[in-house]
Amino acid sequence: ANLDDGYVAPAELFDPASGAWQPAGQLRRARANHTASLLADGRVLVAGGLARHHAELRSSEIYDPQANAWKDGPVMHAVRYHHTATTLADGRVLVTGGDRGDDDFERSAEIYDPALKRWTQAAGMRVARANHTATLLPDGRVLVAGGGDRGPGFARSAELYDPAMNRWQDAGNMRGERAFHVATLLPSGEVLVAGGFADSGTLRSAELFDPATGRWRRTGSLRQARGHTALALIGNAVLVAGGGRVSGRLVPSAELYDAGAPAASEPAPPPPDAPAPAPPG
Repeated sequence: ANLDDGYVAPAELFDPASGAWQPAGQLRRARANHTASLLADGRVLVAGGLARHHAELRSSEIYDPQANAWKDGPVMHAVRYHHTATTLADGRVLVTGGDRGDDDFERSAEIYDPALKRWTQAAGMRVARANHTATLLPDGRVLVAGGGDRGPGFARSAELYDPAMNRWQDAGNMRGERAFHVATLLPSGEVLVAGGFADSGTLRSAELFDPATGRWRRTGSLRQARGHTALALIGNAVLVAGGGRVSGRLVPSAELYDAGAPAASEPAPPPPDAPAPAPPG
């Protein structure tokens, strides 16, 4: 969506080699708060989101880079935005949770099969949530963590989806509740979860999930509280760039997390999260 609350349909491609952007056709329907997933054949699946007049969507569409064109995809079983989409090891795409509107969160999940060109319902999560994270683990399972839920507003809970068994299992509770955070798979196989929003405000804290033990532990905190940020792995380091605060102020800084540093591997309590106004809604 653009700043005047209109929704835009044009798409663009970025070429890292040239550093240039080029047109990539137009979505069949302008939307925001959707997901975009790379398929094994190079196409891109876009699912859900919000359309003009804040209409919740369950439609999907697919971008073909060879034709530089979009076409309608199959319709999901549920409307959803602020959901997650994870490309599984077998090439299918798992979609979890999301908002149905008016903070009515979904616990349902569904899977898109590119070979069959259809969505099938998957087992539902244990907790209805939106603005959570979903991370593909090396063993093919998916870790879903945090987000907003229907109870206290922010979730500490986490769960694991096994696509082979089509079932969810408890993955314990994070050390703190959070939504609008980020999660990155580290070379060690652990998952780094950092930042986000909670009842206490914008967060600096970070923690690690170890799939081998099923446990969460604290790690070094961000220097700047932030949410809605992007992470990229650079060797053994994770780049945290940009983001925002509950107050609406944008964060222009960037910082690096060293996954190999001793401080990163020891469960030391982080400094208190920076105070911030209470989150909206």
